[in-house]
Amino acid sequence: MGPRLRRLMLTTHITLSVSWIGAVAAYLVLDVTTATSQDPQTLRAAYIAMASITWWAIVPLAYASLATGIIMSLGTKWGLFRHWWVVLSLLLTVFAVLVLMSETRTIDFLASAAADPTTTDDELRALPSTLLHSVLGTVVLLVVTVLNVYKPRGLTKYGWRKHQERHQA
Repeated sequence: MGPRLRRLMLTTHITLSVSWIGAVAAYLVLDVTTATSQDPQTLRAAYIAMASITWWAIVPLAYASLATGIIMSLGTKWGLFRHWWVVLSLLLTVFAVLVLMSETRTIDFLASAAADPTTTDDELRALPSTLLHSVLGTVVLLVVTVLNVYKPRGLTKYGWRKHQERHQA
């Protein structure tokens, strides 16, 4: 990958990744609202907005961030499996996407219940919270960010072998 393309891809990847964290932050605000409010109108609006943020921002940004991260690793000196921090970042990102996609069923259920005019105020107040997932998901994304900024040293066995081959040639 040439320098211009690499900078473009890096800028794209950083923008998508930070946007993913921002979308999760917006979701988290709504999630805190649903966990602390007793007002039925607020709960209805928050649950419906949570589904919109999930499907129109978080899910696309998660997949785009994962894809651009893989492209960046394959197109740069870091490689996909040469350094432990890249492997760990990849695994955490894949884990975050899998948990997100699993959690979308709950989010859709909550939004559907909130949008249903036959759902009573007491039923709205009794809906389960996704706050734990939101907080833990945010922590995972921040850990991935720290890994990508600090790039802790340490080659995998594959990376060490490639390093040795390059220096023996």
